[in-house]
Amino acid sequence: MSTGWSTHRLLLLRELQLRGTITAVATALSYSPSTVSQQLAQLEREVGAPLLQADGRRVRLTAQGETVAAHAANVLALEERARADIDVDNPMPAPVRIAALQTSARALLPRMLDMLAVTHPGMRVEAWVLPPEEGLFEVEARGFDLVIAEQYPGHTREHRAGLDRVTLGKDPIRLAVSPDSPIRTLADAADEPWVMEPIGTAVRTWSVQQCRDVGFEPDVRYSAADLLAQVRLISSGHAVGLLPEQLLAGDESPVRLIDLPGSPSREIFTAARESSSDAKGIIAVRDALAQAFHDATAVFEDPNAMPHID
Repeated sequence: MSTGWSTHRLLLLRELQLRGTITAVATALSYSPSTVSQQLAQLEREVGAPLLQADGRRVRLTAQGETVAAHAANVLALEERARADIDVDNPMPAPVRIAALQTSARALLPRMLDMLAVTHPGMRVEAWVLPPEEGLFEVEARGFDLVIAEQYPGHTREHRAGLDRVTLGKDPIRLAVSPDSPIRTLADAADEPWVMEPIGTAVRTWSVQQCRDVGFEPDVRYSAADLLAQVRLISSGHAVGLLPEQLLAGDESPVRLIDLPGSPSREIFTAARESSSDAKGIIAVRDALAQAFHDATAVFEDPNAMPHID
């Protein structure tokens, strides 16, 4: 009689399929690389087929390994669905790990935590600030349970298998300049120094295209993933930039905002694994985030809470 395959070792194989190296798997799961290798070797013995093969100094999945990893994803999803069903009857939801983009971490997380403290006192929530690209990958790889991400007009994020999407709302994007700047339109900023996010990010690509659409190539002198650093550069008069409204409410650095052609906005959404989307904790967090976004939007609409908008 054959023995069953270890779910834990199947998880390691799935992690290897997603992350690409044993070292990356070990780092993500806080194991040593030798432990991961030993567990995968044991899984090969359980399965009775070669799952890995050498590829230079690394290893890669064999055809059989890819097949088993694909089925492992289904096994792990079934286990997660079972846990979600059980969690419904628990008075305290299971902990939820959130990966949030910077602006949402600033504008939404404090409000969300305040609400959960009332609706689900004692519930544990952990949060990290991560770029959307990384956050979406980590949710698929089970490093996190939920991601708060964004997508810009014309730049739809990759739809990862097994993840759902729930839209929180729209966040307007405007040209930000210093309070005493003479600039009144995007075209007026053609000769100004710009600050943008790093090359390769979706927002950088989108921002450059907005400038090209009105007839100029932006002089990007400053690159910063930290949007608060961008605000400081802009408010001090050293640069101009395109910033989302959500970032600016309540910020002490004065800037003046200018509407862009077409009044574009980015979409803020959450994504979770479909197998865990019905978990009590995920539902509670999403409900609180939806209310937080609604409340934040009301604040943004208060003219006394926002920088001057032309």
